[in-house]
Amino acid sequence: MKLIKRIAFGSAGLLVLLMMAATVVEKLQGTGTAWTAIYGSPFFTILWGILAVCALVYLISRRMQRDFFTFLLHIAFLVILAGALTTRLCGKQGSIHLRMNDTPVSAFVTSGTEEEPLPFDVRLHDFRIDYYKGSFAPMDFTSRIRIEDNGMQAEGEVSMNRIFTYRHYRFYQSAYDKDGQGTTLAVSYDPWGIGITYTGYALLLLSVLGFFFQKDSMFRRLLRHPALRNKTVLLGIALFSSVAGMASGQPKHLSREAASAVGNLYIYYHDRICPLQTLAKDFTVKLYGKTTYKGLTAEQVFTGWFFYYDDWKAEPVIRIKSKEVQRRLGIGGDYACLNDFFGTEGYKLKENGTGSSQYKREWNEANEKFNLISMTATGSILEIYPCPVVHNRINWFAPVDDLPKELPDEQWLFIRKSLGLLSEQVMKRNDAAIIGLTNKIRKYQQKTAGEVLPSDARFEAEKLYNRLDYTKPLAMACLAIGILSFVFYARRMSRSLYDKTRLNAFLLATLGIVAGYLLILICLRGFVSGHLPLSNGYETMQFMALCAVVLTFLFYRKLETVIAFGYMLCGLALLVAMLGEANPPITQLMPVLASPLLSLHVVTIMIAYSLTAFVMLNGIMAIVLRSTRTDYQEAIVRLQVISRIILYPAVFCLALGIFIGAVWANVSWGRYWGWDPKETWALITLFIYAAALHASSLPAFRRPMFFHWFAVIAFLSVLITYFGVNFILGGIHSYA
Repeated sequence: MKLIKRIAFGSAGLLVLLMMAATVVEKLQGTGTAWTAIYGSPFFTILWGILAVCALVYLISRRMQRDFFTFLLHIAFLVILAGALTTRLCGKQGSIHLRMNDTPVSAFVTSGTEEEPLPFDVRLHDFRIDYYKGSFAPMDFTSRIRIEDNGMQAEGEVSMNRIFTYRHYRFYQSAYDKDGQGTTLAVSYDPWGIGITYTGYALLLLSVLGFFFQKDSMFRRLLRHPALRNKTVLLGIALFSSVAGMASGQPKHLSREAASAVGNLYIYYHDRICPLQTLAKDFTVKLYGKTTYKGLTAEQVFTGWFFYYDDWKAEPVIRIKSKEVQRRLGIGGDYACLNDFFGTEGYKLKENGTGSSQYKREWNEANEKFNLISMTATGSILEIYPCPVVHNRINWFAPVDDLPKELPDEQWLFIRKSLGLLSEQVMKRNDAAIIGLTNKIRKYQQKTAGEVLPSDARFEAEKLYNRLDYTKPLAMACLAIGILSFVFYARRMSRSLYDKTRLNAFLLATLGIVAGYLLILICLRGFVSGHLPLSNGYETMQFMALCAVVLTFLFYRKLETVIAFGYMLCGLALLVAMLGEANPPITQLMPVLASPLLSLHVVTIMIAYSLTAFVMLNGIMAIVLRSTRTDYQEAIVRLQVISRIILYPAVFCLALGIFIGAVWANVSWGRYWGWDPKETWALITLFIYAAALHASSLPAFRRPMFFHWFAVIAFLSVLITYFGVNFILGGIHSYA
């Protein structure tokens, strides 16, 4: 049986290496090359077969049937592999293009240009696009098709996340023609594979639930491990303070009250209607990197550029990160004024002075900020005037836009003149008149577009969300507390030191406040957007920070050092969330993402990542203890036991998250697996961490220090899965 075991685990390791190589090949050689070279090769399929057969033989030889749910868990994976093989051998995929009132189509196009006949004809009966209320952002695409099958007829609707099935042929909404008279549907024929695969998913869920409640499971035995009878207490304290000073020499600006009134206007921004305050905040962050400037609010900065352009263009408010762009602009620091963009030869950044594309990204970023100021100064960004257009739809116009010819004269004059009148009162410093005119514009907005405007509750919630943006200070505070307490704990940890202090209560209470703040932010963002805020990198990392805090409260009774880990993970997650932008705009959800399965998928995966991070930090703690002291064997063993306990739900959550994502992909795109880099690396991560759960077959994992080093190194696969794919490998799951 040793040979069978070696073949089983060896083939699993070889599969991991092949999948790693495939993602690199895909990046270097282009889309499709990895499928031809690796995923689609007979060797890759045979290797999966060897793994499945050897794993089954090895399970039976060890009489794993006696451990029912553990045995069922492995059988579930074998059933899933059987379903994948069936899909590969019997399944067909392609697409079909339909036009309104056109001849029926009787074949669909598979990969390349080959055609596969359909046993029936398909005709497009109707096509429509549903938009989010009050915007031109698509909410859903719906195709109504008619099936003609030997004198019989059937009709069905196909939309995003809603498929139509006829005689085992499944139709998915894929794309549509620009004129709205045609549609492209993905077609999938897989009469047996999907059923077998879904059976495997069901067995997986059943076995995972049963495993945790099974009396003699390894998870239950670890909970009763002697090393957990004593509790090590975290002793440490951290102080974080931030002192902010208000810079002097403020440029001309509106009073806080007048600027706030302007920020209370509605505006059409990022395909939705929101407070103008949101645009002002995004503008200030994009330009300066912070939500305030010299003590001025975002609304004061934005209105300052609009009403006092000549005064603000000499203000060093434009943040320039690139040293090359700084050199070209002739500035000695990180901030430039608008005047720095011009010299004796005109605009300095009209082309890359280096003659290469090395600094193209930095060049474009600086030009984007210049263009943003230009749009603000001219008013072209201010789409604040709603007007009814064709079919009573509401379109939003900026004061400099061409207005509809059929617009009534009074309405035309109001749009053209109202901001001019407002500017006059600004020059007179008449705050009462400014607020009064601003309120008139708002009343016009409510009268013209009342039925499509967001509710008062949602509008005020977004304003509150904009004001509660203290994520960066919170991230730095959590990191400071976490790192200091981690270091202090590592120095003071002792087998004989179990002195209870009030520090745990203080840190937990503070962490509870952090959790409450994050929960409020997430709920506000979700309420404003109308969907669970899990659709981009910022939102998922913010949710991961909340997961880290919640998991801290679940685990700290077993190991108080988890409190330090919770602070560190929360701070790191929030810091990573701001790598791209401090707070990316709230946008409408893409139609394909409007599925509850997506939210469940992301939540499960984020919990898994948070748990593996705890295991990694446990490993670092053990390595630090081993390198600094020689009498900490008991503590190191205890850390290993804790990590093994955490690793079970981590691996199971990762597996369930992957397969929930597969079900979502099958409902949305007609396939449950496509070897996208993120899918592939998630599977690689699952394989790597699953190895640590097989300590009975792989004795190396019984050694505490080997396990801890493995936990630290294995976390690299999590980092590649999330960040490597987003920022380097790319793919359809990339949202960097």
